[in-house]
Amino acid sequence: MTDTYDVIVAGTGAAGLTAAIAAHDGGAKVALFEKGEQVGGTSAWSGGHVWIPNNPHMAADGAADSRDLALTYLMSLSRGTIEERLAEAFVDAGPRMVEYLDAKAGTDFYSVRGFPDYHPEHPGGLTGGGRTVECPLFAFDQLGEWAARVTPSPYFATMNITMSETPLGAAVPSMPSPEEMQRRKIHDERGLGQALVGRLLKACLDRGIEPVTSARMRNLVIDAGRVTGAAVDVGGQRREVMARRGVVLATGGFEWNEDYKRAFLRGPLTHPVSIETNTGDGLYMAMKAGAMLSNMREAWWIPVGELPPGVNRMNRFLLSGDRSRPRTIMVNRQGRRFANEAANYNAFGGAFHQEDVARFDYANLPCWLIFDQCYVERYGSPGAGGAGVKSSGAEKAAEWLLGAPSLEDLAEKLGVPPTNLVSTVQRWNDNVAAGHDPDFLRGESAHDRWWGDPDHKGTVEATLGPLDSPPFYALPVRSGGLGTKGGPRVDPDARVIDLDGNPIPGLYAAGNACGSPLGMTYGGAGGTLGPAMVFGWLAGRHAAG
Repeated sequence: MTDTYDVIVAGTGAAGLTAAIAAHDGGAKVALFEKGEQVGGTSAWSGGHVWIPNNPHMAADGAADSRDLALTYLMSLSRGTIEERLAEAFVDAGPRMVEYLDAKAGTDFYSVRGFPDYHPEHPGGLTGGGRTVECPLFAFDQLGEWAARVTPSPYFATMNITMSETPLGAAVPSMPSPEEMQRRKIHDERGLGQALVGRLLKACLDRGIEPVTSARMRNLVIDAGRVTGAAVDVGGQRREVMARRGVVLATGGFEWNEDYKRAFLRGPLTHPVSIETNTGDGLYMAMKAGAMLSNMREAWWIPVGELPPGVNRMNRFLLSGDRSRPRTIMVNRQGRRFANEAANYNAFGGAFHQEDVARFDYANLPCWLIFDQCYVERYGSPGAGGAGVKSSGAEKAAEWLLGAPSLEDLAEKLGVPPTNLVSTVQRWNDNVAAGHDPDFLRGESAHDRWWGDPDHKGTVEATLGPLDSPPFYALPVRSGGLGTKGGPRVDPDARVIDLDGNPIPGLYAAGNACGSPLGMTYGGAGGTLGPAMVFGWLAGRHAAG
């Protein structure tokens, strides 16, 4: 059985949905395939932030930006991993994409007020934010039967909020009242990544583009060097689908493929927090087509906390705000601090990959989050409140946590030197009393002061606080990732490049299915979805001709 379209898109995350919209609006007949039973991919599990420098909504919040400022910032973080022409394509196309999707796809983006970049003190960085946008709530009853076919996030306690209503997404968080939450549930109004995916999916359905689920693209069809279609397994049957103009790979990364991780990544990624269908299908097809690869050692790194079975479907949580709060530090097997605990999660990956050359082992794995009873009483147990949601205080810590009446006893249970842990905590407490962390500069950056305790946002007290209230607790922390960020090299039109540096006719890639246009960097909140959507938009437009 052979079907023919103009453009085929593989993957229904934000990159794939955006590519499908752009291709259709460029005059193409579009087919959209999804490997999973539900649509949305990891994008639907996310907070829904999209990082777009110089976006058209910044001015409304009094934020100023420019093309030159954005490029200066990105290239200051590059370490030689960014092709400047790709950074330019991202910065130039991003504002146009936002305007287009707002006008044609109902995204209704707005700037997230005040959220600083992830390296705001670097040249071109913005300490006052503005580069991050998000969608307002979206009523899922507009999707009809497709409402139940969007994959729900395991990481948020409720989907009926926007990130800007949480402590991570607002300078002054304002969680909705119980009455407002009930009102939102009448029409199933969702925020976060659900709102983003819901709006993009609605735009696709309105255009007559209905995703085909449980449809795994297996191989590309190549004729005389040009990609002309793909072989897709649908419902156990192999279908050959032809594409007159192009195939867009938006299938996610390879973080759930153990062979690929061993072959490519710079260090351990043992606990991915993405959707499990991300096994590198796009990478496999691109390599078979002769693609040049780029950025293969990198991922969107994040520290991950482990949970017991049954708390959520992944048995893990994104360790972001919890580790940034006062009264907590992280220590390695020597009982020593090893990094700024409040640093952005992507940069933190480097600490997990640091070598102990004498022992020929990773210096900071395993490691633990250490906190005290006062932390529990104020914030609750790490991971208990759901990502981005302020945890309610509790008298008792969660039963899955390791606790002890003293630091010495806790050290014995962890197998770390007791004298080291005691001296580490004492030095931390002394530094907190002085209002400064000379060891790792925690609290120096505007980024650090945004995360942590929302009641002290913008000050060092948001992240600096003593550990002096027994009992003490420990949570194992693992090296995780939101996804990998290596894959086929692309050009500024999202065309896949071959080994000779030439575009492979008819083949495009976007999102984590391509080598990240932003190299090893993570510019700010939404730094994964920003380039994914921009290059999805560029791919769809170019493929449509």
